[in-house]
Amino acid sequence: MKIAIIGTGYVGLPTGIGLAELGNEVVCVDKIEEKIASLSAGRATIYEDGMEELFQKHRKSGALSFTTDMEKAVNGADVVMLAVGTPPHPITKEADLKYIYAAAEELAQYLNGYTVVATKSTVPVGTGDEVEAIIKKVNPTADYDVVSLPEFLREGFAVHDFFHPDRIVIGANNEKARNVLLKLYAPFEGKTEFLLVNRKSSETIKYASNAFLAMKIHYINEMADFCEKAGADIREVAKGMGLDSRIGKKFLNPGPGYGGSCFPKDTNAMAQMGRKFGAHLNLIETTIAKNDERKVNMAKRVIDSLDKSTNGKIAVWGLAFKGGTDDCRESPAMDIVSEIIKHSSNVTVYDPKAMDNAKKIIGDKVKYAQDAYDACKDADILVILTEWEEFRTADLNKIRGQMKTHKILDLRNMLNATEVRAAGFDYACIGMK
Repeated sequence: MKIAIIGTGYVGLPTGIGLAELGNEVVCVDKIEEKIASLSAGRATIYEDGMEELFQKHRKSGALSFTTDMEKAVNGADVVMLAVGTPPHPITKEADLKYIYAAAEELAQYLNGYTVVATKSTVPVGTGDEVEAIIKKVNPTADYDVVSLPEFLREGFAVHDFFHPDRIVIGANNEKARNVLLKLYAPFEGKTEFLLVNRKSSETIKYASNAFLAMKIHYINEMADFCEKAGADIREVAKGMGLDSRIGKKFLNPGPGYGGSCFPKDTNAMAQMGRKFGAHLNLIETTIAKNDERKVNMAKRVIDSLDKSTNGKIAVWGLAFKGGTDDCRESPAMDIVSEIIKHSSNVTVYDPKAMDNAKKIIGDKVKYAQDAYDACKDADILVILTEWEEFRTADLNKIRGQMKTHKILDLRNMLNATEVRAAGFDYACIGMK
């Protein structure tokens, strides 16, 4: 099948690569000429674990191509996927759909033959109706159906998640469109569950899922705060909770708060939709407020750990919102660093993949280290904000030799407390007194 994907970001590019691996002809289209030039030349514009090999394989074979020409991409396509950004509106925090609507208006001109237009982007309930109306207005004679095809790709694990999905949700209001997508995803038959629902249910599923996971993160963070006061160990408590099959083990790792391109945006959008439809979502609204508050509190914890009489050096490991990706959008690490530098001018940071993206956000307000050990040179405290594996396996003796004061604040609970303290560090983490 020929698949056109509009948007080459953290959803569009891994999806395009995955569909090419399944044997389809995939054309990715984007308006940013520099991005398309880079991709066409074999330079991936994002980092995702395990993506590079497949990207090069299908680019060289011709199964995966890139263009700025919408007509070239859409003409003759069996499926056109909308994978453009839906950033939060700066004031209302609801999803801004201008890119979705602009893409729908442009692609409508080039539809020929029956085409399924599938919304991959996370969009509010009712967006499919709007996309359908836009296409009909631009091209009244087009033969098409609009479906919701939500993505469930975790950044850092997008390639793995594409090939090992928990479920494939198809939100289609008629059988013809549904059958096209069942054919496209036929390689997954017997390997995962297909959920065939109406379009509005499908649009809701992604938001409801992300909001629930955000609330689960907020809950375990609250329990971690309780454990610190009461003398319990959150790691033992979380393990005991996770063994209950009704709760599950995932998303029970305490930390500095949730972040990334999905959870903050989607919880805000879900809360806004609740207000719009008169169904106020109090749990979600509380989660949003408390998550913002938590990041400020984590920065305060860092500052309070320093000797007040000096402008001690703060070394920070981790800037991406989680390990396995270079994405710094809505990263708790970036929010915490931004708060820290209000109180300290002596901050050095390091991240294995996200340094360039971080520089675009905080510029020269911090120093940038060459590696993890360089960041620790003459530091009074080391703060861990992102769970990269290289931090977990770092040489503690080498770190100790670099630092001025042997103090570690592990806001991801990555390190083994017993080993770190045995190596001569004053070690603090989340959820332990």
